[in-house]
Amino acid sequence: MSERPLYLDASKPLETRVEDLVSQMTLEEKISQLLNDAGSIDRLKVPKYNWWNEALHGVGLAGLATVFPQAIGLAASFDLDMMHRVANAISDEGRAKHHEAVRSNERKIYQGLTFWSPNVNIFRDPRWGRGQETYGEDPYLTSKMGVTFVKGLQGDHPKYLKLVATPKHYVAYSGLENERHKFDAQVSKKDLWESYLPAFEACICEGKAEAIMGAYNRVNGEPCCASEFLLNDILRKKWEFKGHVVSDCGAIKDIFQDHKVVETGAEAAAMAINAGCDLFCSVSIFTKRKKKIRWDWINDAVNDGLLSESAINKALYRLFKARFLLGMFDPPEMVPYTKIPYEVNDCEEYRKLALEAAKKTIVLLKNEGNLLPLKKNLKRIAVIGPTADNKDILLGNYNGEPSRYTTILEGIRKTVSKQTEVVFSEGCPLKETSNAGFNKAIKIARDAEIVILVLGISPHLEGEEGEAFESELRGDRLDINLPGSQEDLLNAIYELERPIVLILTGGSALSFISAKEKVPSIVYAWYPGEEGGNAVAEVIFGDYNPAGRLPVTFYKSNDELPDIRNYSMVGRTYRYFEGEPLYPFGYGLSYTNFKYSSLKISPYEIKKGDSVKISVDLENIGKRGGEEVVQLYLSQTSQLFRLPIRELRGFQRMFLGVDEKKTITFEINQEDYFIVNLEGERIVQPGRVTISVGGSQPGFAENPSKGLIGSFIIS
Repeated sequence: MSERPLYLDASKPLETRVEDLVSQMTLEEKISQLLNDAGSIDRLKVPKYNWWNEALHGVGLAGLATVFPQAIGLAASFDLDMMHRVANAISDEGRAKHHEAVRSNERKIYQGLTFWSPNVNIFRDPRWGRGQETYGEDPYLTSKMGVTFVKGLQGDHPKYLKLVATPKHYVAYSGLENERHKFDAQVSKKDLWESYLPAFEACICEGKAEAIMGAYNRVNGEPCCASEFLLNDILRKKWEFKGHVVSDCGAIKDIFQDHKVVETGAEAAAMAINAGCDLFCSVSIFTKRKKKIRWDWINDAVNDGLLSESAINKALYRLFKARFLLGMFDPPEMVPYTKIPYEVNDCEEYRKLALEAAKKTIVLLKNEGNLLPLKKNLKRIAVIGPTADNKDILLGNYNGEPSRYTTILEGIRKTVSKQTEVVFSEGCPLKETSNAGFNKAIKIARDAEIVILVLGISPHLEGEEGEAFESELRGDRLDINLPGSQEDLLNAIYELERPIVLILTGGSALSFISAKEKVPSIVYAWYPGEEGGNAVAEVIFGDYNPAGRLPVTFYKSNDELPDIRNYSMVGRTYRYFEGEPLYPFGYGLSYTNFKYSSLKISPYEIKKGDSVKISVDLENIGKRGGEEVVQLYLSQTSQLFRLPIRELRGFQRMFLGVDEKKTITFEINQEDYFIVNLEGERIVQPGRVTISVGGSQPGFAENPSKGLIGSFIIS
């Protein structure tokens, strides 16, 4: 009877087990494990494993799953507790799907436990098609959301990971999509450490993410997936990252074919592995080509003396450590997550959570004359617009398939009284310039008491390279205006002098100056997930009091945007944009009113390293209960270099009943009040630090609550 291998002995230390397994592999077997579709090694009882899985806002691309609001919408909630519950639900479904597949002896793409989420790139330009996948433009908000999501996916078991989270795309990746395979992002040290790196650092150092994905592009001349500076100096040494690095799909090919940094695949493979990239995602699966990609590059690199077996062993150790942490080589009864039933996928509990999340993401931008909430017993409502009865605008991208879904039109029809007639017309196409549907839209609007106009964009107009097939760029947008004839349709309906509620859909900022001037009530719904229609209806008919906040700046026009190829943060996002926005980052209204008072800052003067305690009283002085997102911003100035106009450094979302009053507290420490100099160094400068606390940023004329401003001194 053969002795059981050490690596299969669950009582042995993790490091010993991984080293034992790797030591028994041949070079050919080792190379086979460096690809996302890793083959089986039958003699060692190593099953086939595909590392590629997605969980951006639900388990994606793998059939039935709960579809939560798109990531940009989740960020608009400013709700970390909800975010953690969403991530936990996603990890339940991911685990359940994996074990169901294993029981059926299936180990295909989108069936593993290593999920390539979250996307914590900074959404610095609203034209970027993948901005919808991110948590917005702010490093602090992105960091908090990213860390919460990572922890929710990976779980809190002392021995096993629930899933592996993989923050992406490291780093300075945010457009243009059709240039991503060859583009070199020129980024200053200050911008790199102040804007582009913080969320990745937080996900690795605080969130303890087990993996990270390298980006397609170069940064200052070095391919991200083969950069000694990014993967070794920062990630491994400075951040002490012990997990594994995976390339974006096809990024290794880009190193020699598009970036032309080296001449051959062997050189590219050696460059990547030697720098610290452990796993190569093949372009063949990503593009659905039948042609088999030549992955003998790694073998050639070894034969040419460019890559040592010891370097391969390092990569293998990191990869198999992740698989051991997931419990893949232990008896199933030892791993608690194997017991999660498949039936959790799109179950009623998580459908309710999807509804809660969708409601919390919705942002009320305007409500002149308190038109909203609407009465449910109106005689006739006209619902008009190309995204009103559209499944795609619910689901976003990288989505699963819900067992059922509710469009905005359906949500309205379900919510109003039985006596209310709801009539519908698309009015115009999503993108094309055509007024062929105007007459029907005008007719039903003329006969209605209220018009609910549902406009905006969809994943067909913004997305990843090649995916947004109705976009001129097959991904990014050329401008930020409402597309096609949508503004003309709005103006035609406006001429009827009917009350209009405008609901906008999209995953990024839009410009709608005319609508803002003419329409009394405006709601931004993002891509709200499978329960999006019910969530919108609950908001506009008053069953839920909205409190979402914008995680991005809404600009007035394209003219305010720098060149999308320019990665300098000058003039970008609320932190460096000096103009008057259409709507600012952090903005959102409520059906009730809040009052801030009694701002206290203690102590007033501190030394480097000291912390400051801040408290403020918040009171609901309106006529109904509601939530407020309390936001804390810091602002400093320097004569030596530019600093952000202000920076978010704290937020809390909370519910207050009518006349209820609460004291809100924050603690600010050195990690909050440091600044970044031109060398990318975090320093503390003596001087005054201005603090503002309120329901949004200070200084915007339309702020619903002015908030309070104070300061403290660093001596």
